[in-house]
Amino acid sequence: MHVFRLRGDFASLDIYSAALFELGARGLEEKRGEVWAYFPQRLELPFPGEWLELPDTDWLEAYKRDLKPVQAGPFVVLAPWHTWEGPQKRLVIEPGMAFGTGHHETTRLALEALAVRVEPGMRVLDLGTGSGILAIAAGLLGAEALGLDIDPSVIPQAEENARINQVPAQFRLGSLEDVEGPVDLVVANLFAELHAYLAESYRKVFGVCGILILSGILLEREALVEEALAAQAFKLLERRQEGEWVCLTYAAV
Repeated sequence: MHVFRLRGDFASLDIYSAALFELGARGLEEKRGEVWAYFPQRLELPFPGEWLELPDTDWLEAYKRDLKPVQAGPFVVLAPWHTWEGPQKRLVIEPGMAFGTGHHETTRLALEALAVRVEPGMRVLDLGTGSGILAIAAGLLGAEALGLDIDPSVIPQAEENARINQVPAQFRLGSLEDVEGPVDLVVANLFAELHAYLAESYRKVFGVCGILILSGILLEREALVEEALAAQAFKLLERRQEGEWVCLTYAAV
């Protein structure tokens, strides 16, 4: 197992978290004065830091010990080795290469927003599905869920997570241009610049109306997204914030 060590703490390095997971990090751990990002192989990373190496057994034991259940709205996100007693809807996600275990603010915000907006029978699209967590959550709420991703390596993991949760969500390789027919709700945990770029495409996947949930937005980039969505006549319904991250819910009218 390879470790990329960054100097600082979670608060100062949070801006890198989503990008590290998207690049293949299996987990993040805070040490004294530094954060360790665990990767299955070395990569060229655009961040200040250095590479270390640890035996796989040491990493796996530490990772399983430190990974805790996460609550988000009516959900509790668990790894397969966790046990849980409580009324929450259980979301069992196998930690792996794909981003989306519920431990990052952007995923928790999206889960909370989904719980408010999804109704049984809705057709829900999870764009950039990663681990499949948001599509699976929509399925647990009674929706017909489809997850899309441009990375072929994440699709088998998303399908396995859906199987574990006994949710009939579907996962495919593709992007917005590959969606057939209108959807009722789109959830996308991406980043601000991509949301702004996709604003016009988001509008085209809805029929007469629909709901758009956008997460992965840094506070300092929020205005960029709001301007792009306003230009496409989306109406802001709700804003959620945790730390430096924002989740925006819009109506397509």
